[in-house]
Amino acid sequence: MLINIDQLNLVIDIGNTLLKIAVFKNNSLIVSIEFKDNFKSNIEGVLDKYPITHSILCNVSNSNEGLNYLLSIKTKQILFNESIKVPFTNSYSTISTFGKDRIALVSAASKEFSNQNVLIIDLGSCITYDFKNSKNHYLGGSISPGIHMRYKSLNDHTANLPLLNFKNITNFVGKSTEESIHSGVVNGVIQEVNGIISQYKNEFKEIRIILTGGDSKFLLKKIKNTIFAHSNFLLVGLNFLVESNKIK
Repeated sequence: MLINIDQLNLVIDIGNTLLKIAVFKNNSLIVSIEFKDNFKSNIEGVLDKYPITHSILCNVSNSNEGLNYLLSIKTKQILFNESIKVPFTNSYSTISTFGKDRIALVSAASKEFSNQNVLIIDLGSCITYDFKNSKNHYLGGSISPGIHMRYKSLNDHTANLPLLNFKNITNFVGKSTEESIHSGVVNGVIQEVNGIISQYKNEFKEIRIILTGGDSKFLLKKIKNTIFAHSNFLLVGLNFLVESNKIK
């Protein structure tokens, strides 16, 4: 059954492990959904249910020509390429390799907090740190392995260490090999995030910290600094790019 709402935007984020989509009415989020497989058929279901007029696809994984074609014939697709208009000045030296997911996050920060220094921390397959200043100049950031990548690398690059799934721990002293791996991975991430936030605060003073990404929830209470958690921040940025790149 069709929802009786006009002029909806469909934003799609294909990450390394999940597909996340959201439907927006102007700047208001209507619904967000996550999928692990059957990307094209799931998107077709959303297009059948909602009267989508515009769309955008952010893909950091392999290209999906079938999905691109579907969006191009079913919607007015905003192409996410180097000519897309963004709300910030980009000082990144290798613009061609600047990830689309990071562009969307900085766009969201520029829209929501245009006159503030903002550090966006996205905890996904990788942990990315992106900083834009109070003049909406994107200065750069850093990339490190995500939580699950750290667990996997310990197993891949050693002979005897097991592959473990993430476990939220309370004690930093591991009393077994498994406890030691959990402590090393989890506390390593916590100390990294807190340390990088401190570095930025020492350099730029007043900063708004935004925490997002699939692994952000467990870190929320473990970070010493005041932060703003927003699980859909990337999707908000993608929708802003749709709105600002529509042909008026």
